[in-house]
Amino acid sequence: MSRSCELTSKSVQSGNNVSHANNRSRRKFLPNLCNVTLISDALGQRFRMRISAAALRTVEHRGGLDAFLAKANEKELSMRARLLKRQIAKKSVEAEAAA
Repeated sequence: MSRSCELTSKSVQSGNNVSHANNRSRRKFLPNLCNVTLISDALGQRFRMRISAAALRTVEHRGGLDAFLAKANEKELSMRARLLKRQIAKKSVEAEAAA
């Protein structure tokens, strides 16, 4: 499993540890990933995802998984999240047609 967020594609970055003597050695900056279960209101299902803490705050701020995926850029999403976004969009179109 890669160390990247499924919703924002935030992943490992590299940089330097710099000592007081200005010696540099390579290091990794790992994203703060959390295993969470998010609920889709449109589909009525729960989905387990591995997302960053910043993405979790953004999901809550936008009003849930459905609202986040509606605004999200497809290029940033994982394949699983893209499929979920399409399912939610399809379900919302069906709901509007029925109403």
